[in-house]
Amino acid sequence: MLRRTLSALFVFACALPLLAYVPAAESVYTDIAPAHCKTVETREEGAGSVQKCAGVGGYTLLVEDNDSRQSVTVVGPDGKEHPLNYSQVITTGFSSLGEKAEWRVEKKGGKVHPYALIVRVNASENPEKPEQKSSYLAVAKITDAAVCVTDKVKTNEEARQAADASADKPCRESE
Repeated sequence: MLRRTLSALFVFACALPLLAYVPAAESVYTDIAPAHCKTVETREEGAGSVQKCAGVGGYTLLVEDNDSRQSVTVVGPDGKEHPLNYSQVITTGFSSLGEKAEWRVEKKGGKVHPYALIVRVNASENPEKPEQKSSYLAVAKITDAAVCVTDKVKTNEEARQAADASADKPCRESE
C-alpha cells in the first residue's frame, strides 16, 4: 500500500511542472463604441460607415455598419482583413454591437497574443416588434489557419469557454 502511494505521489510530482506551462487565459477589453474609434469610411446616403478601433497584439478592428446591420472585421498585424460577417452567421435581423470587444489572450515573452474575440451582438429579429432585442455573444477564433466565428452563445461564461476551446472548432456557417 505504501509503495502504491509513493508511486502515485512520484507520478504526480513529475507531472506538476508540466501543468505550470499551461498558459493562463486572460481577457483584455477594447472599446468599439463610435466615440472611441476613428471613422475611415462613410457610405452614400447614410447607408453606413466603417470605423477603425483599437485592438491588442497588433490587431485592430473595423466596425462596419451596413444598412443597420453591424459586424466586425479583424485586421491582423500583417494588414490582412478577416470579415466576421455577423449578418450571415449570427443574425439576419437589424443589429448593433455592444460597446466593448473582449479579447482572449495569452502572454508569451512579455507580449500579448490574442487567440479569440468575443463581441456582443444585439439583434432585432421580430419585424413586428423591432424594439424587442435578442442579445448574443459572437465568439471568433484567431489562429494562423483562420479567423472566423465559431460560436453564438448567450452568456459571458459560455462565451469564454467557447473562446478558450475555439482553436480546433470549424467556422460557423450561415444563420
